[in-house]
This record gives sequence, structure tokens and C-alpha cells, in this order.
Amino acid sequence: MQVVLLRVGIDTGSGGIHGPLFSDGSFEYIPIPDSFRGTGADKRTYGNTRGRAGRRLVDYFPEARRERIFDQSVHFDPEFETFTYGDPTRPKASLRRLSEGSLLVFYAGLRGWDFDCPAALYIIGYFEVARAGLAAFFSQAELTGMFHNNFHVMHGDVFEDQKDRLVLVKGNANSRLLKKAVRISSVGTDRNGRPLHRLAPEMQEVFGDFDGNTSIQRSPPRWVAPEFSRCVERLVMALR
Repeated sequence: MQVVLLRVGIDTGSGGIHGPLFSDGSFEYIPIPDSFRGTGADKRTYGNTRGRAGRRLVDYFPEARRERIFDQSVHFDPEFETFTYGDPTRPKASLRRLSEGSLLVFYAGLRGWDFDCPAALYIIGYFEVARAGLAAFFSQAELTGMFHNNFHVMHGDVFEDQKDRLVLVKGNANSRLLKKAVRISSVGTDRNGRPLHRLAPEMQEVFGDFDGNTSIQRSPPRWVAPEFSRCVERLVMALR
């Protein structure tokens, strides 16, 4: 079984904030802004879309930014209604190799919303993979049947622009957006002594240490060594 750890969701580098973490451990998954061709392709915006806690997504931004961000199109990917993920960029190209039954574990940056809790990185959900591959290799029936709800497929202009390099992943019915986030980071330092989010020591016992490269702050997909795959599977199954 293959296991990949992948960062998703809004962050200070893409969107300018961390997602909100609530005092009971629940959270809001806020996707990144949609910047396709500058203006965005999706009619869903931070102002007209509500999260599962009932608030508009725009309400989680600093008050001074809310008017400016209100009409910003949102890039809903991954999506946890039909469990699809897509990405046309080179760092994510390896995900096309995911086989059926593999685990794609998503983590995101969250910060305390209704209580004092510094920003950290948390598992927010996962896919148990049903299919993965390049979009160009899926038939039209497969795209319509499995990926109709994916951002990159549902917008024709986006799909035509990206289809030759677009990787698509479909999760099966065992996939989940978690109700409560699971912290996986601790604060370390980079080579210049600056703060850096690293995989916490207790989580290295689950995911391994990626050959000593434990930084997960800004990271491409992290493929878990085979000897740790069952450890991750046990953790994920406990989160259901």
C-alpha cells in the first residue's frame, strides 16, 4: 500500500491566513483562492460560500480584508463531497502513480479561532484511492462519472488548458473530511535558525522521518516509506 502526505488548503502564502481551529478540535477547511487566468473560474466565492460551521468563509479573514476578498473565486480542491483531487503542476505529477487502496492524507495549516492556539499543521482528511492518473488517459465517461465535481474538470476552460498535464485522484467511499483535526507538527528551525514547522517526533514514529527531511511547512507530496505504511493506516482508521 502506498501512502502520501500532502498539504492543502489556504495558508499565509496562498490566501494570507491559516484555517480556523475551534476549541473542541473541530475546524473549517478553507480552500485556496482561484486565480485561473487572473480572475478565477468558479462562481463560488469566499463571500457567498458557507463552511460547515455555518459562517461565510469571508468571516474568517481579518476584517480589514473582507471587502476585498468577498468576491474572490475559490479553488475547491480537494473536494470532500465526491472525493476528488486534481493538480496540473510538476510537483504533484507523481500522484498519478497512486494505486487502488493507497492513502492520500491531507494536512493543512490551522490556527486557534475562538481560543489562543498558535498556527500548526494538522491532518484534516484523507482519500482511500479508487483511481489516479493523468486526465488525458481517462475516457469521457470516466471523467463525467468520477470527476464531474472536481474543479479542474467542471470548468471547461480550465480542463482544456490543463488536461495534458492534469493529475486526477478519486477517493472511494471510505474517504473522509475529518470532524476534528489531528496535529502533526512541532516548531523547529531551518538552517538559518528561523522557525520552521517540522513533523513532530511522535508523528515520525507513524510516518517516518523522510530520510531526515522532516520539514513539512512548504513541501511537495511526501511519499511514506513502505515500512511505515501500516502505521499510517492504523492511525487513519482510528480517525474514522
